[in-house]
Amino acid sequence: EHGVRAIRTATSPDFRQWTDLRFLIYPSAPVEHPVAEHLYTNTIQPYYRAPHFYMGFPMRFTPKRQSWYYERYKLELGVSDVVFMASRDGITFRRWGEAFIRPGPQRHRWVARDNMVACGMLVTKSDRPGAPDELSLYSVEGYFSRSPDIDYQLRRYTIRMDGFVSLNAPLAGGEVVTKPISFDDKQLVINFATSAAGSIRVELQDAEGKAIPGFALNDCPEIFGDAIERVVRWEGGSDVSELAGMPVHLRLLLKDADLYSIQFRP
Repeated sequence: EHGVRAIRTATSPDFRQWTDLRFLIYPSAPVEHPVAEHLYTNTIQPYYRAPHFYMGFPMRFTPKRQSWYYERYKLELGVSDVVFMASRDGITFRRWGEAFIRPGPQRHRWVARDNMVACGMLVTKSDRPGAPDELSLYSVEGYFSRSPDIDYQLRRYTIRMDGFVSLNAPLAGGEVVTKPISFDDKQLVINFATSAAGSIRVELQDAEGKAIPGFALNDCPEIFGDAIERVVRWEGGSDVSELAGMPVHLRLLLKDADLYSIQFRP
């Protein structure tokens, strides 16, 4: 679109009749120079732990940067990395401007059309005893180098479950209040990591933003550690079923902590 490589989508019930092609929309993406970012190989897919979320890892190609590869082989300008984006409807995406996978220290990754993520994510065991399972993604390297001493291969990258982005705060603290959330479950579970001095506390608020008795910030003991699934508890326990069906705001207070995901579950 407008001379920049972009992503379009269409759907079909039978692989014969297709809807009209539509360009993806990125309302929150940084304002781009007309030739600053080209998006390739998007690998958009539902996230298996939250199938209503679509996640993509497009290769971002910046065509005007000159790398060692161009200087040596005189074939094509450009370098590339991987960015991350997510959507609820498959059309409108939140796309982060910072790279999800940087080319890194290997010279052969600083070439045109390198660093393309293969389609799919795999759950793999951690090599650290007692650590939870991880997610593995695979990225192409050496694809376009044309150098006899560089092999074309896939490199495996691992991240924690839900570890694509996080709410982060320094030790001085930070807080956020969510939009209203309705649930029909019994417990609130968080995926988080803190320092030894850091913490997270959670307050449940009513539709007017007032703390719900028994679920106020002062009722929530500091949560610290590193866990994929930690049940949030207040002084009266962890059961939130009495609030089922109500619109509830979550007020989250973080100190030197990352919060990766929240989930209500039975």
